[in-house]
Amino acid sequence: MAESPEKSCGSCGAFTQYAVHPTHGAVGSCARGMISYPVPATAICGEYRARGTAHELVALKPARKAAAREPSVAVVVRRPPLPEEIDLDMDIATFRAVSQEVLREELGIGEARIQPRFQGGELIIKPGKEGTADKHIPLETFFHKIVMIRDKLRVLEQRVNAHSGLTDEDKVTMQQYITACYGTLTTFNVLFADPSDGFKGAASKE
Repeated sequence: MAESPEKSCGSCGAFTQYAVHPTHGAVGSCARGMISYPVPATAICGEYRARGTAHELVALKPARKAAAREPSVAVVVRRPPLPEEIDLDMDIATFRAVSQEVLREELGIGEARIQPRFQGGELIIKPGKEGTADKHIPLETFFHKIVMIRDKLRVLEQRVNAHSGLTDEDKVTMQQYITACYGTLTTFNVLFADPSDGFKGAASKE
């Protein structure tokens, strides 16, 4: 970015450059909202904050409508770096992926694969009344809903065990209901490619 005059937007801590305009030069947006996007780097307002004198505000990405009005602007998005305190040898995308995996394991949720022999299959609900149409549901769709129920039950189990307002007796009682739900759903374990991903009722825990 070219050198900006003293106390101009280009040297302000609230300014983030997004592009170089063919006529306005360097442009960006103001985190304080003092000037609407696109803000020329040479603009000046009464709320100037020099870089390094206070916490710099992260400017929001310009709205689609604003970008549509400036089709010739080459938008360059600048992502903030990881905090230095973390000191990890990975980029932000890898860090996010690792964080999501840790959260999935902590909450007991995650992806599950359907048994290969059921891929492309259908669940057919056949009415007992003649003349009414069957209901066809792709097994992948049905399996996804079963996995969602499993994940929500696991989260509920975690919340109950960690709830500070429940007594131990209340937790045991509610846990018994959750375990009973697991037991009822063991019928659908045949759909899971990995048996350990399925439902485990009271009998399988003993």
